Amino acid sequence: MHPLDKFGYCPVCGSRHFEENNFKSKKCRDCGFTYYANPCSATVAFIMNERGQLLVATRAKEPAKGTLDLVGGFVDMGETAEEGLLREIQEETGMSVDNYQYLFSIPNLYEYSGMTIHTLDMFFLVRVPDNVQPKADDDVAELRWMALEDVDYRKFGLHSISQGVKKALEKRLLSPSSTINIKSCSN
Repeated sequence: MHPLDKFGYCPVCGSRHFEENNFKSKKCRDCGFTYYANPCSATVAFIMNERGQLLVATRAKEPAKGTLDLVGGFVDMGETAEEGLLREIQEETGMSVDNYQYLFSIPNLYEYSGMTIHTLDMFFLVRVPDNVQPKADDDVAELRWMALEDVDYRKFGLHSISQGVKKALEKRLLSPSSTINIKSCSN
């Protein structure tokens, strides 16, 4: 199925001749408009405290409601990935952080409103002091700190999050030896 199959009409001229052009685009036979289905940007935060614990969320909404997750979400138009990361952390935990480091990205398929949305999930390491008290908000039902040895990547409901957790654990990207300096954090 083409990622744009649900779009049956040209968004410029309204023609029914809005057809698959190649694997990532559709083109209108009447007006020539071409639309590319590029991935949406999303951020994911491995939030670690000074005790080496990972902040793990429980999803409050579908998809994968009730499963484990990490803090993060879609980058808004006009935002950098870093701005989107910081906004999502603030919205979902109440924390304002300034200590983060990009780690890696994973392509993902995200089911939403009956559509498959292609995303590029960018994973960041975020270090916070032990004294922060995050509060679950927005689309997070619960937050809790987990020791890394208790983290099971198979319990994370979204595929890219599960794969990201697995990669970070296998490559020891969350260990104290991968430390970035801890600055301030307010909540």
